[in-house]
Amino acid sequence: MYKVSLKENHESEVEFKDDNILLNGSDFHWNISKTSKDKFQITKDEKTFNAEVIGFDKESKLVEIKINNQIYNVSVKDKMDQLLKKMGITSLSNSVLKEVKAPMPGLIHDILVEVGQEVKKGDQLMILEAMKMENVLKSPGAGTIQSIEVEKGNSVEKNQILIKF
Repeated sequence: MYKVSLKENHESEVEFKDDNILLNGSDFHWNISKTSKDKFQITKDEKTFNAEVIGFDKESKLVEIKINNQIYNVSVKDKMDQLLKKMGITSLSNSVLKEVKAPMPGLIHDILVEVGQEVKKGDQLMILEAMKMENVLKSPGAGTIQSIEVEKGNSVEKNQILIKF
C-alpha cells in the first residue's frame, strides 16, 4: 500500500494487487505501457495520455512527471514512511541534528555507540524493544555523540531523549 500525493491536501492510497490497481480501496482500471526508458503511455476510459518521468528525488521521495505536457510533482510514501509519520518521525534530514528521541515506548535492548563517537547518517545507535519486536534506531544525520541519556535495560516513553549530539 502506497500513499500518493499530487497536492499537499490531496492524498490517495494506491495498492497494486495482481494486475489491478486499487485507488482508495476501489478498482481503478488503467493500462500503463512503457514506451522507452522514462516514457509511458497511460490509457484510462478510452483516453490516452503520454507520461514521462522527468526526475526522482530519492531522499524526499518526490517524482516529477510530465503528463500531456503538464508537469506534476508526486510524493510517494511506502508502508515504512507511513509508519514513521504515524509515530511522529518526519523529515529528520532537514533538521539540525541535536538529539534522538524514542519513537515509541519500549525497553532499551542494546546501545551500539559510545560518548564521543562520530556517527554518519544511517549508523545504528541502539536497539529499542517494543511490542515484542526489536527496532534498530539509526542516526538521522552525521554528528558526534555528546551524551547517552539511557542505559541498557531502561524503559523509555515516546519522545524521551535517548542520545544528545
